[in-house]
Amino acid sequence: MVVSVGSTVKIHYKGTFDDGTVFDESANRAPLEFTVGTGKVIPGFEKNVLGMEQGQKKQFTVAPKDGYGEPKAELLIDLPRTKFPQNMELKPGMVLTFKKDETHLMATVRNIGKDSVQLDMNHPLAGKNLNFEIEVLAIL
Repeated sequence: MVVSVGSTVKIHYKGTFDDGTVFDESANRAPLEFTVGTGKVIPGFEKNVLGMEQGQKKQFTVAPKDGYGEPKAELLIDLPRTKFPQNMELKPGMVLTFKKDETHLMATVRNIGKDSVQLDMNHPLAGKNLNFEIEVLAIL
């Protein structure tokens, strides 16, 4: 059996940047499980899983256009410092989570001014090549 659209798969993976830094991996936790074709993983990852067999291992790179896209300047926003709790210690690089309606949004603190805070609403992996080593554990 090979992975096709509609297959549910269990995969172990390791994701690295071009410099070898690991950004995520499933070692020491449950494998990633998803149904191919539902959009639960980035398109480049899904495309590379298609046609694989159980037990097969593969390495591939996902370019930004097939991953989280290129960063968009319009997703850099400045908010008044008063929008944050007074006792909140903000630092550049800090990732914040917001809830809007039923959606959870992430933002990275880029700059902190006296009266404003610049947030980057782009996905933290936007603009990056993502290198993966994967193994298909099961095709359900």
